[in-house]
Amino acid sequence: MESRRSRGLARFFRQVHALFLKNLSFQRRNARTNTAIAAFPVLLCVLLVSIQRVVDSELARPPFQCGCQGTQCGVQYSTPIQALSCAVPVPPRWPALVQVPDPEARALTRLHRRPCNSSEKSCPAAVLLTGRNRQLAQGLGGLLFPPVPAQYALAPDASNSSDYLDEFSTVVTGSNSLPAHVLFVEPGLVPQETLYVLQPQCQFDSRNVSENFDGIQLESDMQCVQALPLWCDNSSVINHHMFKGYKGGNKRRRSNEFLAGYDFLDTNKRRLHVYVWYNSSFSRDNGHHSMTVLRVARLVNMASAAYLNHFRGQNVEMRLEYLKEMPKAAVPMRLDLTTLLDALFFTWTVQLLLPVMLTYLVYDKERRLRLMMKMHGLKDAPYWLISYAYFLSLSTAYMMFFMISGSVIGLDIFRLNSYSIQSLFYFICINLQIVLAFLLSSFFSSVRIATVIGYIYVFGSSLLGEALLKIFIEDATFPRMWLVAIELIPGFSLYRGIYELSEYAAAGRNMGKPGMRWADLNDPVNGMKDVMILMSIEGIILLLVAFLLGHRPAWQPLFVFGFLSTNHSSPSEKPNKLKRGSRRVHVDMTKPDVFLERKVVKRLLKDMDMSNLIICHNLKKVYPGKNGNPDKHAVRGLSLALRKGQCFGMLGPNGAGKTSFINMMIGLVKPTYGTAYIHGMDLRTDMKEIYANIGVCPQHDLLWETLTGREHLMFYGRMKNLTGAALTQAVEQSLKNVNLFHSGFGDKSVSKYSGGMKRRLSVAIALIGNPKVVYMDEPSTGLDSRSRNDLWRIIKQAKKDCTIFLTTHSMEEAEELCDRIGIFINGNFHCIGTPKELKARYGGTRILTITTSPEHEEAVEQLVSWLSPRYTRIYSVLGTQKFALPQQEVGLGCVFGAVEAARRAFPVLGWGVADATLEEVFVRVAKEACAFDVLS
Repeated sequence: MESRRSRGLARFFRQVHALFLKNLSFQRRNARTNTAIAAFPVLLCVLLVSIQRVVDSELARPPFQCGCQGTQCGVQYSTPIQALSCAVPVPPRWPALVQVPDPEARALTRLHRRPCNSSEKSCPAAVLLTGRNRQLAQGLGGLLFPPVPAQYALAPDASNSSDYLDEFSTVVTGSNSLPAHVLFVEPGLVPQETLYVLQPQCQFDSRNVSENFDGIQLESDMQCVQALPLWCDNSSVINHHMFKGYKGGNKRRRSNEFLAGYDFLDTNKRRLHVYVWYNSSFSRDNGHHSMTVLRVARLVNMASAAYLNHFRGQNVEMRLEYLKEMPKAAVPMRLDLTTLLDALFFTWTVQLLLPVMLTYLVYDKERRLRLMMKMHGLKDAPYWLISYAYFLSLSTAYMMFFMISGSVIGLDIFRLNSYSIQSLFYFICINLQIVLAFLLSSFFSSVRIATVIGYIYVFGSSLLGEALLKIFIEDATFPRMWLVAIELIPGFSLYRGIYELSEYAAAGRNMGKPGMRWADLNDPVNGMKDVMILMSIEGIILLLVAFLLGHRPAWQPLFVFGFLSTNHSSPSEKPNKLKRGSRRVHVDMTKPDVFLERKVVKRLLKDMDMSNLIICHNLKKVYPGKNGNPDKHAVRGLSLALRKGQCFGMLGPNGAGKTSFINMMIGLVKPTYGTAYIHGMDLRTDMKEIYANIGVCPQHDLLWETLTGREHLMFYGRMKNLTGAALTQAVEQSLKNVNLFHSGFGDKSVSKYSGGMKRRLSVAIALIGNPKVVYMDEPSTGLDSRSRNDLWRIIKQAKKDCTIFLTTHSMEEAEELCDRIGIFINGNFHCIGTPKELKARYGGTRILTITTSPEHEEAVEQLVSWLSPRYTRIYSVLGTQKFALPQQEVGLGCVFGAVEAARRAFPVLGWGVADATLEEVFVRVAKEACAFDVLS
């Protein structure tokens, strides 16, 4: 017996080395793409710096700088935009105001039946009152709005008074404008705004006030508004009406707003205990504004003053004379990148590598390149290791460039935080991203769909992190366990880590802190430590899940020899109805050649004569039925014996079971029953050695477009354990055999190959390393006549040293190349033999063609009818007639005699006779098989 391990399969490190060199060549030709990906953060930072410089140069222009008049500059000479950059060492003072609803929004008619004409702006502003002591509460409510003192009658010459603050502090003034300062002045005092004086009874309608506020001349229109205290039975009533007022900020319901609400609770002579509701709506913008809380100070002061006046007399008062801003230094306007680029931006940038990695993995899957490598013995571990190393290198370069360029341009998130913490965090992140790419690639077979889904995940998870997760992080009452559960999504955990880094960077920038350090990880508020632990554990778990999904033959059908364009392996297909007993009788009685093949296989197995043989013994493949469907019997007890130097052709319709048979022979699916021996190596136990001794040529060319023919052969040669000079010699010889050496195309990328060149390269890949068995699926599909003949010559030369399994739909190809042919239908061989034997056994007709003058057509047909009454005229065109004669009735001698007789009777311009073609044999056997299935 020949040695079973004449050349073993390339070991793990040899496969890693082969795949590394192949990927090195592949990536070298994609150097521009890789460089652009790795340098993208640098380009992004350059773009940001350019934008910053352009914006800063625009902000340095006079429209954005502090306004000046002559030699004096300040907010008094500035527009609101210019005032932002002005120094304000002594901000002006302004009176405290209350928030007064717009006239058309004031609520009155529901609680107090009094007409209100909003067009005349005479609607009162209602104040809701309640308390345990109604008499006291109503008394205090009547003192909330003191009348205008006689000495400050707010006459037209009131502006000449000694101190304008005295005028506003003795009465309740308000505004309906947003309580944000304009030029560091209360907006109610700015021209085009209205000041309201709230009085029990209005003694004037409107006044114009012109005042100099610490050097800023302001004019404002002052109107009197009646303040109407209204009693409510309890605080629930106030809550109800105030809530309606809060909702009344829209256009459809603008008649519910109240000035304020007071619940004096258990207030008495010894104690002031009050609860204040304030109006937080802002009707002018049809919405709500949180800054209205700045108006609350005056509401509290009104209650305090009323309490003192009630119990201590009108001479006792508590004034709130003015409010003012904090002093402010001159701050030139500029674009603050650290504020502009928050956690959302950095999360986007880091995750942009995920679609790139996913596209790379799905590309190999879509183009069936990984499947091709697997059929030549490549294991999953080397493929994952090399792909992981490539992704890790690319991601590391990407993040290093990002951190370096971000630090150079002054991004605080990189510059202030510990670089060791950042490095560890981003290393964990990119590892988790790589694992996630492997996991997601199991669910996609289209690069386009995978890319779209990848970008949707990147931007969707980042946006949800900004809009949802950020709220949960900042909410101290949100359960920690739920936050951890949300962060199980890799995009959210990445966002949380970057959020923590940005928060520490902001604290370092604003408060002079050093940023995040290792000691800060123990802070219970800091979530960085939890995130890194969570991402590390999740990476390990997802890696195991991805590995299991990559090895799921029961869930993921392998249309491996899918180059055959058949789907026969689907378990949902209807199984053959033939019963086991009737099938055996049919084989034994009507298929003597198949029965004889079984006997030969049994004898060889009994004698243990397996040298230079390929033996298939009772090989079966059954796919379990699903969803109530019966089992699918793809291969039904196939037995076959082939010797070295033979080319065996498998002919059969689509769905016959050829793919399942080939998949079992190349180790991609396991037989349900039976086995096969390749030169003594058992298909069940010696698949590693078998991989080193087989070659596969798929129907479609599975090639890397950027690699050359030589690089393809070098890679697959290394997979066959060829090294050094032997590898170089084998590659050179393979290129010569397929006519790619002298033409120079062996060193050109496959993208420049024609279809015939790619087909010849695929054949060369299958034959490199002198395999003992070669499986070829329609090797000449799509080739012109010359290329097909060259390919046939290569196959004929190669079969001297190996055994070739050939599947084809071309009967001419089968007859030209195959020493033996088996017609495979419904999982069984229905006949086996040489082309000549099959045509003799199943042909049944002779084809006679005669060409004469048109007037002699009838005489020719009479002559043929004399030869065989059961003749069939195939066609008749301008004197040329073709007839089919039963082979059992008409011998060649009779045909020659009839033609000689015809020549003596009339001119015969041409004639010919031929036996049945292989195509006729195939059609006849297929019809018989179908008829037998129907009868069974």
